[in-house]
Amino acid sequence: MVTVGFVVEGPSDKRLVENDLFRGWLREGCNLELVGPIVDAGGNGQMCSHNIVILVEKLRIQATPDKVVVLADLDPDSCAPCVEKRKEIIGSAGIDLVVIARKAMESWFLADTEAMRCWTEDNTFHEEYPESLAGMPWDRLKEIGRLTGRGPGASKKIFARKFIRDCGFDVRRAAVHPNCPSARYFVNRLSALGAS
Repeated sequence: MVTVGFVVEGPSDKRLVENDLFRGWLREGCNLELVGPIVDAGGNGQMCSHNIVILVEKLRIQATPDKVVVLADLDPDSCAPCVEKRKEIIGSAGIDLVVIARKAMESWFLADTEAMRCWTEDNTFHEEYPESLAGMPWDRLKEIGRLTGRGPGASKKIFARKFIRDCGFDVRRAAVHPNCPSARYFVNRLSALGAS
């Protein structure tokens, strides 16, 4: 079994990675054993700086993983205009895989139609373009919440915990959404990482 450690940008990403369903899929489906701690960069563009090198070194010292994965948001307005530029800013020193969620990881929430239907209590819900919204995915979740009377609350961290736990969010379902290529890339590359 290949051990893997994660450096993530913020609380939603951390909730995804520490989830038992995700860990189980890593182990059974990817031959990857998650080792901790999961390093949270603290959001707000923290991976746009040279802090990433320090965070990766910290993870390698504390958890001694065979592989290191960095999961970051694109945040096109605050950091980089495109995925390639974002990856360039993050770099590759000590990193085996960099995955950039288009706009933000919450777009993956919108792409898991089954979990969204659970949250909205609307069996017809479908977000056609979760990664190419005019605004940010968190704003779209708040808008949906207002329309359905099931607001996400003020905190991404609390919403992510509840959405993952109570609605069974599964990144593999987000990955099969036809318009969510970054989730598909994440799932495919993790599967390949465990096979390498």
